Amino acid sequence: MRFFAFLFPLIIWAAPLMTAAPSGESVYQARCSGCHEQTNDRIPPRDALQKMPSVRILRALDSGAMMAVAFTMSRDDRMAVASYLGTTASVSTPPASAYCADRGVKLAATAKTSWNGWGPDGGNGGSNARFQSGDAARLSIDQVRGLKLKWAFGFDGDVTAFAAPTVIDDQLFVGSAAGLIHAMSARTGCLQWVFQANGPVRSSILAAPLGVSNSGKHALLFGDMTGWFYAVEAETGKLLWKVHVETHDSTRLSGGPAMYGGTVYVPVASWEETRAGDPGYACCTFRGSVVALRISDGKQLWKTYMTGVPVENGKSPRGTPNFGPSGVGVWSAPGVDAKRKLLYVATGDNYSKPATELSDSVVAMDMATGGIVWSRQLTAEDVYSGACAGPGGSCGPDFDFGSSPILTHSAEGRELLLAGQKSGIVWALDPVKKGEIVWQARVGVGGTNGGVQWGMATDGQRVFAAVSDIKRLRQASQTDGRRSILDPNTGGGLTALRVADGKQEWQVVATPCPEGSPSGCSPSQPGAVTEIPGVVFATSTDGHIRAHSAENGKLLWEFNTMRDFDTVNGVKGHGGSIDGPGAVVVNGMVFISSGYPRNGGVAGNVLLAFGPE
Repeated sequence: MRFFAFLFPLIIWAAPLMTAAPSGESVYQARCSGCHEQTNDRIPPRDALQKMPSVRILRALDSGAMMAVAFTMSRDDRMAVASYLGTTASVSTPPASAYCADRGVKLAATAKTSWNGWGPDGGNGGSNARFQSGDAARLSIDQVRGLKLKWAFGFDGDVTAFAAPTVIDDQLFVGSAAGLIHAMSARTGCLQWVFQANGPVRSSILAAPLGVSNSGKHALLFGDMTGWFYAVEAETGKLLWKVHVETHDSTRLSGGPAMYGGTVYVPVASWEETRAGDPGYACCTFRGSVVALRISDGKQLWKTYMTGVPVENGKSPRGTPNFGPSGVGVWSAPGVDAKRKLLYVATGDNYSKPATELSDSVVAMDMATGGIVWSRQLTAEDVYSGACAGPGGSCGPDFDFGSSPILTHSAEGRELLLAGQKSGIVWALDPVKKGEIVWQARVGVGGTNGGVQWGMATDGQRVFAAVSDIKRLRQASQTDGRRSILDPNTGGGLTALRVADGKQEWQVVATPCPEGSPSGCSPSQPGAVTEIPGVVFATSTDGHIRAHSAENGKLLWEFNTMRDFDTVNGVKGHGGSIDGPGAVVVNGMVFISSGYPRNGGVAGNVLLAFGPE
């Protein structure tokens, strides 16, 4: 029954629950009563839920312990059942002790060091290389060997920590599963202000200068997991504007935005393919897109969909209407080619037939108009959803691109676009020749949760790719309701390839989880990779962050985050699996979020900061 505390503590959602559809009782009877009306020590009964704030229940459904169950529910249904079950009680804000003595936030017109958005150079267009220069990293190889934990911050009530911080000099900004944006001191972890978004915030945050006419202030640009995109004043936490860039109720803005000039480019993805596992769901109608907004006021400049308008094209064996084409979400931060004025995006699979030509592709777009200049499809006919395993279902391989395309130059000066795919293949494309394939190299097995998941890193000489390659085992426990658990011995691996020709220079095989590890431990490595001169940082579902030699892969340092932490804000903190964003390295410090129960991993709720002794 520690389950109750693990499941749900507290935050105020900006979207009021009273606007939810008035069908909470029917949703509860259809979706929830089968578990919550029985007597089971692992499951809170209905009367316990009725004592909880509605916002707490919604949070568990959106991004907490119940998200695996709620993935097939619309957000309206989640809001309705949360409102039906829970109370209208308000919830607490961070205590005064969590705040800095000086809550002022000041950003220089030109930062000395920064990690801005998905990579260090996000404020200058963004190549997505995730390489931090020595001048900005301010960490030598010897200092990396001696890294020590400096502070831990706990996200109150969360069971997931999936957002990467943006760090500008000594100022840090980070989102959370609760939808809170935190402005913090990078040196100490104390708070300066918080801002509440409408939904969970996983995307990286971009800090954009607003110009002299706005007193030299900055906008923080980010999206949430319900389709809203925001500009918040960095110095105060004041909302400048927000735009609902996609109203489909399965929308997720998980990929980081990119910016160039006065425009921000927003990638749009969705979890609708999971909802299709419900045989009564009419699959599928979501269309992936990229949206261009004016930074000054949020005005939409253009929106380009990655597939055509879905139309009814048949019925399921149960008689449910089918729609298509659909899917082709954009899960990752776009790359900016300032010289050609192009935006590079990598796309996901189709959710329903017919398959379309932009799925599983690298796409070049005109930054001014959103027009598609060229595309290179790297896996064709990939139609995949939760309905595939049902009667009459047929599946593609689910070889999305979840990682950002990287624009780089080889040591010989040749321009290349690098893209890592869930197939386990790293591709090098020629941006001059409309994405012509230069080389391809296999770095993993690949699969639905396999291959390169969230991001690679490169210095132009080598590209470093970690792979997930999770394997699942049939659940043998009589008391655990999960049908499968993660294999503690299979998955992972870190590979260095030569950028010029794709030749493998070295590979590090992942270490199996030790005996006695918690259920959910896996050696898989889905998280993004980060590089500084001489060092590559990689993470794992086993909770470790590791630093390897860029020259030969030798282990330089490691830290197991899967443990309890005393936090600077007094919240009970625990680390877990690491998935999604990788390490952020800037100004002599290393930051990592820990906790990811999705896909069977281990829950956690901490942001950790490391520095040399």
